[in-house]
Amino acid sequence: MESQKDSHRIRVLLDEQTIAKRVHELAAQIDADFAGSEDLVAISVLKGSVFFFTDLVRRLQTPLRIDFFQTTSYGSGTTAGEVRIKRDIDLSIRGKDVILVEDIIDTGWTLRTILDLFRFRGARSVKLCALLDKHESREVEVPIDYSGFRIGKEFVVGYGLDFNERYRNLPYIGVVEMAEK
Repeated sequence: MESQKDSHRIRVLLDEQTIAKRVHELAAQIDADFAGSEDLVAISVLKGSVFFFTDLVRRLQTPLRIDFFQTTSYGSGTTAGEVRIKRDIDLSIRGKDVILVEDIIDTGWTLRTILDLFRFRGARSVKLCALLDKHESREVEVPIDYSGFRIGKEFVVGYGLDFNERYRNLPYIGVVEMAEK
């Protein structure tokens, strides 16, 4: 299945049903691991994870609070840059169990920084839930406690992921293929 958008062709990589099934499975895993917890905080890394985050937390039975975090990376080319906080969380996480929900893990630099920051702030535990794992692109290891799908190095959009702030609203995850002119 292919979709023509502007000058890009989007090839479906993961369809809606496949994503929904995996989100349901991840929620069940999280519920099993945090059964009885009353101090769970789920934090979405904006903007890309918002669709995944919303679908995931709606399926969780464990009582929780939600919050949002946003970063930006400054660097040249493909080298790791400095990670800066654009939007910090509002809730205190000291003594709480935290699930950080991310759309995609690529090099790992940004996630490593966020995980270290949340541990430094005194979270009882910090677990990472990522929809997509681009393991081949990893430069630093980050523990992914709840992993949706492992993908290759292709550039993907949809279900929150963007290309120049476009395509986030696609209900599937697709690979961007440049159209021949």
